[in-house]
Amino acid sequence: MATKSLYVGNLSYSTTDEELREYFAPWGPVSDARIVQGRGFGFIDIPEENAAAAIEATNGKEFMGRTLTVSEARPRTEGRAGAGYGGGRGGGGYGGGGGRRERW
Repeated sequence: MATKSLYVGNLSYSTTDEELREYFAPWGPVSDARIVQGRGFGFIDIPEENAAAAIEATNGKEFMGRTLTVSEARPRTEGRAGAGYGGGRGGGGYGGGGGRRERW
């Protein structure tokens, strides 16, 4: 059975792998649930044919006092973690953006 990995964001920092697994059990069987500690997000692996229904049913819904962000997980790319340029939110992690940036 093929599985699909879903990204689950805006989790409470107290959420456990087991609580996440139980929450997604209706779209299971859940083959893996993993929380990235101290980051407020995790990943869940469920059967591929149930992924769209799980996203639709859980995205924007409340879980443990937080509104979840659920989507299909993107594959990890080489150099993504710790790359100093171009990734995501801008600002370089030093409190904001703004300023002028030279193009290479």
